[in-house]
Amino acid sequence: MRVRRLAWAGLEISLGDLRLLIDPLENAEPLAPAMGVPRRPLPPVEILPGTHALITHLHPDHYDHGVLARIGGEGTVGCHEPVAAALIDAGLPVVAQKIGQTRDLGGLTVTPVTSLDWRGNDADQVAWIVAGGGRCIIHCGDTMWHGSWWQIARDHGPFDVAFVPVNGVIARFEGYEANVPVTMTPEQGVEAAVALGAGAVCAIHYGLFDNPPTYVEQPDIENRFRNAASERGITAILAADGEPVVLR
Repeated sequence: MRVRRLAWAGLEISLGDLRLLIDPLENAEPLAPAMGVPRRPLPPVEILPGTHALITHLHPDHYDHGVLARIGGEGTVGCHEPVAAALIDAGLPVVAQKIGQTRDLGGLTVTPVTSLDWRGNDADQVAWIVAGGGRCIIHCGDTMWHGSWWQIARDHGPFDVAFVPVNGVIARFEGYEANVPVTMTPEQGVEAAVALGAGAVCAIHYGLFDNPPTYVEQPDIENRFRNAASERGITAILAADGEPVVLR
């Protein structure tokens, strides 16, 4: 299994000729009113014939319809069952799965598991487990901290790498007004990886958007992430856009 971090929360996973994308993002324009203009340009996402994709939920920084609409042929877009109707209406080649239901893509298996959405729409958001080639990773989308980490570890672990959101953003839009992070902070992301029993933790979902007062990212994320991982004895991975993530 080969893994490459894409922009924001995006991930590319390959095994032989099989290619899978999770939450690919290249169009930031719909995000500008709330999240602001990205600090750097988003690179284009290449969609090769037979590429598959997964989305964790329908927030526009994780669901880029323009990218997914280019998937054709044998490619599929995997999602959690409750959001399938919206994607079908959008004309995408959807395959819906229930929590805990595993699907084989021909070398890689994909399984949605519990995640926690900051607006209380928990049925709309999942994390994805991807296994193949003797490796297993988990992509946690933009979840908040929750208590299902240990059950996920018991049911699906161990994990080579947990990809966790770390921007701990304070959001003040869509009727939500509280000084409480709506995604995990760097320290919480590390603790989630430890609870999952992961061998390493990779930071995602940070460093691209900061738009006070509606979308305010945590300060000093990378140093806090490294320090928290060091204190817990887990390998910290900080990969740039497009950079491979080595599975040790």
